[in-house]
Amino acid sequence: MRDPEHLGGAGALPITQPAAAEPISHGGDLDGARKKYPAAPEPWIDLSTGINPVPFPIPELTTDVWSRLPTLAEEEALLAAAALRYRVANSKMIAAAPGTQALIQLLPRLVPTSHVAVLGPSYEEHEACWMRQGHRVSVVGDLGQSDRADVVVVVNPDNPTGRVVSVAQLRAVASALAKTNGLLVVDEAFVDVLPEAASLASDLPPATLVLRSFGKTYGLAGLRLGFAIAEVSLARRIHAELGPWAISGPALSIGKAALHDAHWLTETTARLKSDQERLDAMLELAGFTLLGGTSLFRLTRHFRAMKIAEKLGRHGIHVRTFPREPQWLRFGLPGDEQAWDRLSIALSGA
Repeated sequence: MRDPEHLGGAGALPITQPAAAEPISHGGDLDGARKKYPAAPEPWIDLSTGINPVPFPIPELTTDVWSRLPTLAEEEALLAAAALRYRVANSKMIAAAPGTQALIQLLPRLVPTSHVAVLGPSYEEHEACWMRQGHRVSVVGDLGQSDRADVVVVVNPDNPTGRVVSVAQLRAVASALAKTNGLLVVDEAFVDVLPEAASLASDLPPATLVLRSFGKTYGLAGLRLGFAIAEVSLARRIHAELGPWAISGPALSIGKAALHDAHWLTETTARLKSDQERLDAMLELAGFTLLGGTSLFRLTRHFRAMKIAEKLGRHGIHVRTFPREPQWLRFGLPGDEQAWDRLSIALSGA
């Protein structure tokens, strides 16, 4: 594989028509849930995602933020806030995007045809996006099985299992990949709820790219904001591929304010942990086996998982199911006492 600094040059994989594939099931599809359970009570409670249900309070925005094009100075201010929040020494190592999903789709177009190893089970879009661009993809259950790959993808902590790979393990993989001009991609979408030492962003190894999501922990997924952290030339290439004005003016302003608010994040992290423990107790009482997760979502197993998901759907509560693992359900956190009460009632006699 070529050096990441030259990704996308001569020999880069040309853009082709996407291969036909089955659509990936995602959380958050309330339209589908309403169609399936038209008699369910409103409002629906969406527990199918790992999004903080108590979002960062949106600051007041001036009218011109909506009516003019975003400025370079505003983008640079957002990147400076991200560098401070993620403890990245140089803001030029960061590229902002309209959500990490956009970056997941972009990266396979910048890398020559490769053997890609995805540590799984994990977020299925990584596997699908690399395959769509003609790469050979293997889903491996252990990093030791990735030693012949050109690109290694790790979601850390994992979605949906919550598995955490140590920084030491990731550094070892990055070191090996650097010797062969490979690339380690670490998706840290849910790392905000872990101690800062769990992230690679502050001391980036060679041949490594880190993805950071904004919308999940800050509860503003609809804002569409995410970041790639990489060696400066690769970050610049990603920025160039995204094109001008990739981030909306409101997202630049809100993202900057949120990333600067360390007090809100500290309080939120503590509340999420408390709510996670409350949810664990409720699920165990209902007969679920806890398999893992983070303080933003819990992965469970139950021999009647699909029947329970249907029962919850009839109560207007949407949870994440897994066609590949029919005994798994993933639960996000209820956002208020009414939602907690409705979930408790719906789970009774599960």
